[in-house]
Amino acid sequence: MTPNPATLKFLPGRTVLESGTLEMRDKAEAAKSPLAERLFDIEGVGGVFLGSDFITVTKQDAEWPQLKPAILGIIMEHFMSGAPVVADGENSHSSEAGEFFDAGDADTVATIKELIETRVRPAVANDGGDITFRGYKDGIVFLAMKGSCSGCPSSTATLKHGIQNLLRHFVPDVVEVRPI
Repeated sequence: MTPNPATLKFLPGRTVLESGTLEMRDKAEAAKSPLAERLFDIEGVGGVFLGSDFITVTKQDAEWPQLKPAILGIIMEHFMSGAPVVADGENSHSSEAGEFFDAGDADTVATIKELIETRVRPAVANDGGDITFRGYKDGIVFLAMKGSCSGCPSSTATLKHGIQNLLRHFVPDVVEVRPI
């Protein structure tokens, strides 16, 4: 279970991605991953998020008691087959893609990124999601939420009360944290 009732986290007991994460919100995006393509063949699957050692599946117009056995079966079959999780030539998303901040804020951004990497991301991964730095401007930190964090009812509380307070404590220049 995850804090988001629309997602479940699956642990195959082995490495899923060597580095980074990969989020796919539809069948077309799932072409990047043979495993995700098969999961999207299940009616009611609305999203697949791949992490280092977990797979988070988001449901859409379906119930977990009907979806879970089919998802588990596909995950087991996939890993037993030895097929790649990610198609050749496809890489997981880099956490630095599309970042924005002023060069004069580089030291502040480095501290923010280090805190996110060491304190926030490991905790969020436990819940089947990921949060990555996207930008910093005028004291506002912009974060991308993926996996179970995306659309989670408690994500606003996590951002405002957890991450924002943590960053403000260590980086006084931070005034707010916003999802992007």
